[in-house]
Amino acid sequence: MSRTRVHNLLVSLDGYAAGDFVSLDAPIGAAHGLFDWFDGRVIHGIDRASAPITLDRALTSMWAQGIGAEIMGRRKFGPQTGPWPDDGWRGWWGEEPPFETPVFVMTHHPRAPIAFDNGTTFDFVGGSPLEVLRRAQEAAGVRDVRIGGGPSTVRQFLQAGLVDFMHLAIVPILLGGGVSLWEGLGGIEEQFTVETIASTSGLNHQLWNRAEPA
Repeated sequence: MSRTRVHNLLVSLDGYAAGDFVSLDAPIGAAHGLFDWFDGRVIHGIDRASAPITLDRALTSMWAQGIGAEIMGRRKFGPQTGPWPDDGWRGWWGEEPPFETPVFVMTHHPRAPIAFDNGTTFDFVGGSPLEVLRRAQEAAGVRDVRIGGGPSTVRQFLQAGLVDFMHLAIVPILLGGGVSLWEGLGGIEEQFTVETIASTSGLNHQLWNRAEPA
């Protein structure tokens, strides 16, 4: 059965996973230092990494394995708010977005789909987390669906009980503010088994697997 997964979500010690304000110059907001830890070379798999294999790279390389579709929030796709402007915006990733699968962007405002030559398509969809997940599962077939973020979107799917697996990387910094992953989710850990692996880089990787019913 298809699973719903979260990967490579960087979270500060005080629980923030992005800054409050997204702009063209600050795609993840004022979350200085949080994303300095991410090695984007391995998002297509460890076999494409040009650097030695480390624990961090091995874990982050799971990002694409067995994924057939992604769901993301609007702020991950771009900085615009309200009705979509006619500005030609096609995402942060240029003409070769790394997803290479259907991507469902959650938004309240309609927009025509965008397709790229490498197999990435962006569909702009409304609806509840469950409704959007059903669409993504249909597109993914037997493969898994990745909840790509940002943290507000991940939190919605956690609140709805729709996440089967999470890989969090806890970064040893304090942000003091931003977008919290955990707001309103007190006790959520009771629904998962949680393993923690410490890296020599300073990251603590957490693997959350939904607990089997008793």
